[in-house]
Amino acid sequence: MTVAKQFDITPENAPAFTAYATDEAKLLHWMDNQHRPMYGYFEDGRLVGYYNLYLPGDNVCELGSLCVLPDKRHSGIGDALLNDSMSRAKGLGCTVMKLSIVEENTILRKWYEQHGFIHTETKKFDFFPFTCGYLEKEL
Repeated sequence: MTVAKQFDITPENAPAFTAYATDEAKLLHWMDNQHRPMYGYFEDGRLVGYYNLYLPGDNVCELGSLCVLPDKRHSGIGDALLNDSMSRAKGLGCTVMKLSIVEENTILRKWYEQHGFIHTETKKFDFFPFTCGYLEKEL
């Protein structure tokens, strides 16, 4: 939600944006239809971080929805989640990890690039008020 607020992304101008995938139906779709493994980072029984993996095949995976609660950011949880995602993806037979971000979020892009991801392209879709940036990394 902090990214949505920062870049003026609303349910009206981008209902498919990840920040608005908060209902049970969306999570069940990811689990049951797309068979995405989902992982959480917990502190004292509280979920403070999350990501999922989409496994379309051909040894490629897509990192989805990596997020950390605002009051827990800049404490290493994001790094731990990203490292865990790459380790699990390798264990699932993936050799390449892809992801997409709000391209205008230059801080996030730089963070992924510092972790070895390479920016590969951008796309502008009519259904989003922002540009999608795509990155990938060989595992």
